[in-house]
Amino acid sequence: MTVTNLKSLTESEVQQLAKDWYLKLDVHAPLEDYVPFLAEEGLEMRFPEVTVRGFDGFKGWYERVIGIFFDEVHTLKQVKVTPSGDKVDVKVVVKWEASVWKAPAAKSERIISDAYQTWIVKRSPNTGKPVIETYIVDSLDYYEGSAQL
Repeated sequence: MTVTNLKSLTESEVQQLAKDWYLKLDVHAPLEDYVPFLAEEGLEMRFPEVTVRGFDGFKGWYERVIGIFFDEVHTLKQVKVTPSGDKVDVKVVVKWEASVWKAPAAKSERIISDAYQTWIVKRSPNTGKPVIETYIVDSLDYYEGSAQL
């Protein structure tokens, strides 16, 4: 089914997308829970360590990082939406906290940083819901005393 007459995305829809996305990341949701958040075609995600494309690329990244980071907390600090044709450019700032254990260390370490991100969000032609087409981690600003990647 293809949805026709797609209306422009609203700021509240994009805000809700971001909130829901980070709630899923905090609980290490099952992989299939992310399908409604990501563009069916043209998905590109640029993380500090790798660029992935398509849902299979996201799957590989996600399965790796949930085995590295735990006790994650994402606190949304800013979602700034700028319309750009049938898409929106989104500047996101999220405080990211995560624990990581590096063998053979006796204790885990805590990463605390503000992650500055750029997203391009569009309305899915199949569901009519907002989806992330491009997700870029622009930079990480570590808090004093934080472990680093």
